[in-house]
Amino acid sequence: MMLVDFAAPVAASPAEAETAAVSAEQVGYDGFLAAETRHDVFTTLALVARATSQISLQSAIAVAFARNPMNVAILANDLQLISEGRFRLGLGSQVKPHIERRFAMPWGQPAKRMEEFVTAIRKIWQTWATGERLMFRGEFYKHTLMTDFFNPGPNPFGNPPVELAAVGERMIAVAGRAADGLLVHPLTSADYLRERILPTLMTERGNLDGFTLQMSAMVVLGADPAQRARAEQAVRGQIAFYASTPAYRPVLDLHGWGDLADRLNVLSRRQQWTEMAAEITDDVLGAFAVAGDPAAVAAGLKDRFGTAIDRISLYAPYEADRYQLAAVRSALRT
Repeated sequence: MMLVDFAAPVAASPAEAETAAVSAEQVGYDGFLAAETRHDVFTTLALVARATSQISLQSAIAVAFARNPMNVAILANDLQLISEGRFRLGLGSQVKPHIERRFAMPWGQPAKRMEEFVTAIRKIWQTWATGERLMFRGEFYKHTLMTDFFNPGPNPFGNPPVELAAVGERMIAVAGRAADGLLVHPLTSADYLRERILPTLMTERGNLDGFTLQMSAMVVLGADPAQRARAEQAVRGQIAFYASTPAYRPVLDLHGWGDLADRLNVLSRRQQWTEMAAEITDDVLGAFAVAGDPAAVAAGLKDRFGTAIDRISLYAPYEADRYQLAAVRSALRT
């Protein structure tokens, strides 16, 4: 059975996310996802952890390269303690302009750096669990000091799973080697999942036993054509925004839409957002989003992803009716 998670609105404050998580737990969602956009994702999830008792909690995502392995290891360990074992550490690389110009941190060889980042976190956790000397020396990170004063000791709830966001095949391969799961990007078609993501993971792992595939799926949800028309315009804009990013071009290339990626990138540099949305044809919309009333959306998601995806959340970049979202959740669980 596919588990269904609830994603907090990206603009939600920590207090608003806390309220949303309590409601999501009450109505039966399996997990709660918080993104790192306008607020710190770990602060948000600390509030959520204290306000809930059963629902799993995930950073979806925390920006790895804005931090270092030691402070991420500490934050994740604390959230695992506060939530009593319900935390899932979701990490992503972000893209070069944000890392260098927003966070003032170094960029380079992101796939290789991410694999080392995750390995270092696990080595730190191992030191806390066993008391052995910390001795990690990598190309990008070195952690060789851990005194008793700073050592929290073994976590009674174990270490949280580490799941990586990835689009390109090199980062997908890193997830297969180093992580416990893959966070599938919303700009993912069924073809890209089948022809790129799954084969890459299988090459690295041999099988997907114990490995979680989680997806945030874009939906055009509405009870009638008027509602769906409003939702559709917002989804076209979101697809255009993602597709303008060069790092996501491989998905477009698979479908022969590389020229669309080029046009959108140019328009994004000019901040011509309306023109970008108009570039998204019905074929492109249909490849990346499932549309309809709750029953049709649930059936479409099952048809596209039901045999491969373990956990799913609904990506609705508009004000979706919570009762319709709940109806999709119920239909997916049956």
